[in-house]
Amino acid sequence: MRRREFIGRFGLCGAAAVASTSFGRGSNAQSVLKRPLIAWVGAAPPGVKTPQFIVDLTFGNFVKGLLEFGYEQGRNIDIIRRTDIFRDRIPSIEELVATVKPDIIAAPATLEAVAARKASSTIPIVCAALADAIHLGLIASEARPGGNVTGIEPYIAGLPAKQIELAREILPSARRVGLLTNVNDPKGPPQVGDLKAACRVLNLSVVDADTSTAKDIPNALAALANEDVDVAVVLQTNLLLNMSELISAVALEKRLPTVFGYREHVMHGGLVSYGVDLRWCYRRAAYFVDKILRGVRPGDLPIEFPSELWLAANLKTARTLGVNLPAGLLARANEVIE
Repeated sequence: MRRREFIGRFGLCGAAAVASTSFGRGSNAQSVLKRPLIAWVGAAPPGVKTPQFIVDLTFGNFVKGLLEFGYEQGRNIDIIRRTDIFRDRIPSIEELVATVKPDIIAAPATLEAVAARKASSTIPIVCAALADAIHLGLIASEARPGGNVTGIEPYIAGLPAKQIELAREILPSARRVGLLTNVNDPKGPPQVGDLKAACRVLNLSVVDADTSTAKDIPNALAALANEDVDVAVVLQTNLLLNMSELISAVALEKRLPTVFGYREHVMHGGLVSYGVDLRWCYRRAAYFVDKILRGVRPGDLPIEFPSELWLAANLKTARTLGVNLPAGLLARANEVIE
């Protein structure tokens, strides 16, 4: 199969990468024989149809980041957007890599980065949401990744403890904390350990309920409610983020105050969140693309960590649950949903 035919099967965000043009910005732009081609390889969790807000959050912000660095689809860069790399469909990610030979693979999260790394050990891979990357063999170290994978780690050490403190600030009388977990995601187990450690310091008891598919979520939240937890902390994983609307709806039905790491949960009815702003992570991924297209090896680009955290609160949800959010919390919140 020829390259252009293959691109047609995948769908190209922009015209086919065949014209002679330049890329970059300002006086540093350099002529190339074709537009650089990026393969965006995403995958929804099992049994989940990717909601539009996830597309906007991940791919949408990635494209915005590229624009900030002077890259515009169809003008000086092309993107193949593939969103089902784990499903039993043809063409596969291996066929994409072998046939299209993209200049860079953009992986939205760790599981996709692992799949991309198995497909190629030479094509640069940029991941906006890495987790457990050393243990998974994706990088040698955060300071010097050393291979063909680089990007951003949105997991911040000490953040789970802050989320537990936030839960206590909202509900000072809380003594029993529920954890909605998703431990088959690489981001899950470290959070569970840190959350439980933070609860021990504050003499809080912990009940956890795990989910591996979207179908598990209602029963897991019901189990936490049946254990009479005072507040539920929801882990930061792909599955749980995709299912924000369902989690918030069931939590409200069960009268469970909820604490999250991602603001998107609060936008869909969760009570409060404190954590990394994923919009920044996906925009920032464009920085790595720019560096690589200018000749820097991915193994020489240190892993980055977000420097600012985002606090969001939903007043409508608070009123529904009868929770009085402290004035101090609302005053320092980055975002308050009325």
